[in-house]
Amino acid sequence: MAFGWIDELAELRRRAGLVRTLRPRPADSPLLDLASNDYLGLARHPEIVEGATSAARTWGGGATGSRLVTGTTALHAELERELADFCGFEAALVFSSGYAANLAAVTALAPHGSLIVSDAGNHASLIDGCRLARGTTQVVAHADPDAVRKALRTHDGPAVAVSDTVFSVDGDAAPLTGLATACREHGAGLVVDDAHGLGVLGDGGRGAPHAAGIAGADDVVVTVTLSKSLGSQGGAVLGPARVIEHLVNAARTFIFDTGLAPAAAGAALAALRLLRREPERAARARAVARELHTRLTAAGLEAVRPDAAVVSVRAPSPEGAVRWAADCRTAGVAVGCFRPPSVPDGISRLRLTARADLSEDQIERAVEVIGETRP
Repeated sequence: MAFGWIDELAELRRRAGLVRTLRPRPADSPLLDLASNDYLGLARHPEIVEGATSAARTWGGGATGSRLVTGTTALHAELERELADFCGFEAALVFSSGYAANLAAVTALAPHGSLIVSDAGNHASLIDGCRLARGTTQVVAHADPDAVRKALRTHDGPAVAVSDTVFSVDGDAAPLTGLATACREHGAGLVVDDAHGLGVLGDGGRGAPHAAGIAGADDVVVTVTLSKSLGSQGGAVLGPARVIEHLVNAARTFIFDTGLAPAAAGAALAALRLLRREPERAARARAVARELHTRLTAAGLEAVRPDAAVVSVRAPSPEGAVRWAADCRTAGVAVGCFRPPSVPDGISRLRLTARADLSEDQIERAVEVIGETRP
């Protein structure tokens, strides 16, 4: 029977407690949200909503084509200029998603004969980029510049190291300065995904590379998403102008994909401008994360100290994590639930995202619910 193997895999997932289901949310959910990536609380901000609606009224509902045909508008170019300036890079290129941006950066910058040194904790989009690239990939120990240095010593030719800046599972930060140094010792490039750093780390939320002092370097390329701190959708690659020009000509997820919808570009641009005016939102998101961690550990829970806005709480098993998250939801608090294969270490956990707009009462309520519902 066609696709008969799917039923076998479904049964294996069921036995392992790894079945995933879609849960449509209402427009006005009564739940306290600690599950989304809306770090700065901008997704529903009136200015961001107006940015989206104004762009849709001006440019229409869709980009109408690929960026190289009809999908580039003046709005896309404006967003790219302001993103690059805000984050401290020479140029930027906007994609339809952060996933597409990562695929583009890795595949286009790792040609045949090159070496890709990939952190063991990298996001799936970086991993998929490594799989699709024509270069050879070597996976190294998590957040270890010496492991990167050792891998680069084995290769004579073009090379690039690839890493998240803030890892999405536990929220720990990569040692960017050490990684950059290791790469420069061997003439390698550094590609980092700042999806969880933009809007949270750096001066006024300018990102982890800016905080590490490597933004704008000619050997550093950064990818970002517009769907987290900026409350919109889409992604971008930031770097030297010659790298961006290369992506325009070589990145398949740019050349063959429809451009980012104008509404998303307008929302992201509005969010970026708001963040310039209200840089304190970044510091507030970090403060909320620290407060969540302090209170959770005081309640006897095993929580990982956050380097940005992600707070990870260990669960006893995949089934226990699912039940815990469900019980939190029943009690009015939405939390993330990460299980294999989404976690590289096989350890299930609740994943909480701190938001700059959470009140002290909401923080207290969230900790109470998580503690009372623990397996």
